Amino acid sequence: MSPTATSPAQDTTTSGESAALHGRFMLRVAGLPVDTVVALRTPEAADWAVRAATEEDRLVALGAALSDPLSAVIGATEDAALRRRLLTLRRSVFNNRLPNDLEAARALAAGIGGGTGADLATWLDARVRWAGLRAEGEAVLAAGLARTRTALRELALDDRLRRGLLLASPTLEERLDAFAADPAPVPGKRARKMERSLLSYVYRTACKTSPFSTLTGVALGGFETEGEDGTRVVTRVGDDWTGHCRLNVVVLTRLAELVAADPRRRADLPVALASGWKLDDDRVRYVQRAVTAGDDSAPVSFDAAQDRLLFLRRRGTLDGMLALLRDHDGTLRHGDLARWLATTTGAGDEAAGHYLTALLDLGMLQLPSLATGVHDRDPLRAFQRSLRALARPWADGLAARLDGPAGILDRYPEADVPGRRALLRALRAGLLALQADLGAERPVLPQTLVYEDVSAGTTTAGLSEWTALAAAPLRSIDRLLPAFDVALPQRLTLKGFFLARFGRGGRCEDLLRLVHDFHEDIFRQYLQFTAAKDDRLPDGSHAPEENWLGMPEIDAVDRARAALTTRMRTAWDELPDDCEEFVLGDVIVDEVAEALGAAAPAFQPHSHFLQLARREGDPLVVLNDSFGGLCFPFTRFTHCFDGADGIGETGDPGETGDPGETGDPGPTGDSGPTGDTGRRGDSGRTYGTGPADGTGPTDGTGLTDGTGPTDGTGLTDELREELRGLLPPGAVFAEITAGAATTNLNLHGRLTDYEIVCPGEHSTAPEEARLHLDDLYAVHDADTDRLALRSRRLDREVVPLYLGYLVPMVLPEIPRTLLLFSPTARSVPDVWRGVPTGPEDGGVTRRPRVRHHSLVLQRRSWTAADGSLPLRAPDATDGEWYLAWHRWRVRHGLPARAFATVHEETSGEGGGWFGGSKPQYVDFESPLSLTALEGLLAGKHARAVFEEMLPGESELHVTSPRGRHVAELAVEMLPGQAGLPGEDRTR
Repeated sequence: MSPTATSPAQDTTTSGESAALHGRFMLRVAGLPVDTVVALRTPEAADWAVRAATEEDRLVALGAALSDPLSAVIGATEDAALRRRLLTLRRSVFNNRLPNDLEAARALAAGIGGGTGADLATWLDARVRWAGLRAEGEAVLAAGLARTRTALRELALDDRLRRGLLLASPTLEERLDAFAADPAPVPGKRARKMERSLLSYVYRTACKTSPFSTLTGVALGGFETEGEDGTRVVTRVGDDWTGHCRLNVVVLTRLAELVAADPRRRADLPVALASGWKLDDDRVRYVQRAVTAGDDSAPVSFDAAQDRLLFLRRRGTLDGMLALLRDHDGTLRHGDLARWLATTTGAGDEAAGHYLTALLDLGMLQLPSLATGVHDRDPLRAFQRSLRALARPWADGLAARLDGPAGILDRYPEADVPGRRALLRALRAGLLALQADLGAERPVLPQTLVYEDVSAGTTTAGLSEWTALAAAPLRSIDRLLPAFDVALPQRLTLKGFFLARFGRGGRCEDLLRLVHDFHEDIFRQYLQFTAAKDDRLPDGSHAPEENWLGMPEIDAVDRARAALTTRMRTAWDELPDDCEEFVLGDVIVDEVAEALGAAAPAFQPHSHFLQLARREGDPLVVLNDSFGGLCFPFTRFTHCFDGADGIGETGDPGETGDPGETGDPGPTGDSGPTGDTGRRGDSGRTYGTGPADGTGPTDGTGLTDGTGPTDGTGLTDELREELRGLLPPGAVFAEITAGAATTNLNLHGRLTDYEIVCPGEHSTAPEEARLHLDDLYAVHDADTDRLALRSRRLDREVVPLYLGYLVPMVLPEIPRTLLLFSPTARSVPDVWRGVPTGPEDGGVTRRPRVRHHSLVLQRRSWTAADGSLPLRAPDATDGEWYLAWHRWRVRHGLPARAFATVHEETSGEGGGWFGGSKPQYVDFESPLSLTALEGLLAGKHARAVFEEMLPGESELHVTSPRGRHVAELAVEMLPGQAGLPGEDRTR
């Protein structure tokens, strides 16, 4: 594969930039082929429902036409007995009920004679056929359910599904062999619950693309030029997928806590001062990073950290300790420090121990040697190396004990399902025993012990096809995304605070003080206020952003949002009720971008998650999600494509290229992990870096330069070199790690040449690569009217990058605030926000698809109010129940396949709707699928939002030896050089 060197098309945005679709992408591919779900359908039931509904409608129409003529016949009848028989018959017709005595009814019809008698006879014949259809339906449903349940039991034995379930829902996986062996045609209550959970996982593995173990794999891809004959490039993945597993880093945190809790072991741990401390008159200023442990019983959790600026009064003892620790630079052990303190003060060992414990609790002293770094490819082996570096018998013994868990993780990817199950049991038992031996009173481990990402190798996609469908529409839409970035108003609020303090062109030398004062004076209250207030006006439109400092750019954000709402309301009023698709034209996008104006960041790379709908004559690309920043599609998966020899991690000798992973949705309240994002051995081919100037030749294709695959380097090295090529003049990229890894979501290769070390953090980067906070200062560039960070040592602008997958809003306050200087963004545009819903039909409202050229921004959707769905009535037969769902779908125009999100109604004053379930695949041609949907709704006051499945099954473009797969491309749109930060300004 050789991506051809191409360049961005020269569309110009409002900020004067060109933007280009990068030549590298990450493919997320569903673990099972989409045809897997075909076996779970009952097309014969769907066909029966069509015939039954047609016949029932005809029957109802015949009965309605008979109402007045029969009334006239009854009115003209003087025979009381005959009149009573006719009244009974008319009630049967009215209620669509077959008369008890059919032959007598036929005789009455013959006796009436004429057109009315003939119509009555026709109705009776139709009602008999309808009765036969109903009986046929019950048989069809019974047979179809039995067959699809058998197919589901067979799928329960699928190796790829089982491997994923071992980590996603081990409780379910453990019971699947017994479930698959159960021949009961109608399962009991417990088996039905398992059936629904399994079905949800099958659908998740065949119809969705959220990386988690073997449920969804990832492949590294590059765009390739089509042949001269126009031959289409095939996007194909192999069937030899390779797992990369790592221990949950929370396990290592708990082990480190047990080690530090024992006085004998603690004495051997190196002790360090909180980084970034500073003498401030008669006090010591430092940042305490307080950590709150996550809930280990939850499927997915992480330890949360908070920053607090604290001061300790300087005394002789503290001054002496500061000097001692500064001179030893992290080599002094806790026991040595305690002995020095006891000797120096004459207070005794116990008092010295209490004093140091107090300083540890306050965060002034830290024990960083056993912390897990975000760049540890194999956190467990890094933990072992840290133990062995202590050179103490107990530490060597603990490291040796961990060889067992490390060996289990090594063997896990190649093991079959029973072998993996046994390895997980052994891993849990061994770690619990280890905790007990370290002194834990009640050993406890997180529910999810192992995370796994799975590589599907490398792949290609057609350059011309994706350029034609995606490049220009994404460039256009990227101009309005900042209006919906949740971080932009916060970034502008920081700018306003800075200008109020330091003025235009001002400079702040004490960055820590700036961050602290910003939070104390305004930002903490700002966050609390904005979190508590309703972000919607009574008409549903965006409430204005809080603009406490009168920033004109925040007003521009409000105007841009309002412009879109106004335009959409006008367009909505003009759309016909049966419209299936609305085209968001260039005029609307231009108007929103113009209203946003200078509020849009000058440098805003985006990552987009896209699906191709390869439709004859009208192919589409569907936009699923967007993130601002660099390298987001790739960072979590660097370990999958660096190679087992550790290539691609300079500065980290001795680490092996092992594995990682994240949480997955537990479909039906199961015990599996929740929380998505999001997730081998390949041929060693990677896809080249961008050009050094970030632009490339100008042939109008819309892609930055790709040099082609290179051998001998890993993805981490490729990305690092690529980022160097994107550097604006006079600037450096520096990663904000937010300290030790508290979740596997944040593990990734070291991609930047520099790393910002916040107070309270300890870095494993080489010293020359560390940028401490006291080296940085903030400056307002009056020429470009923007805030920037600069390094005194480097005399360069520093552009912070956050490369983890944990949402930035849960980071500690200092790194979170520094990200307001970064291109990190999260844009969630809702084009229908503030636009009145259409006419309601039986509690259901609908929205058409929204597209911008060939880019779909929102799929067709239907919102069903609480109580409007045809859920099974207690006395309903299978046929009646399924026919009701068929009628409901046809009435409202839903496709046969969709995704449903359930929003549960909250209690309390004002009510409202709480969040939403993860989208659940719904197949209206599968009664089993409908039972799973009803299980999701059971016992809830909830509304359901259905979205069309787009691309549909016949529109997929990714294949493997198993068949066609649902897949998603994660691509980057990279800005050009014009207007980028970092031009060599000294002030």
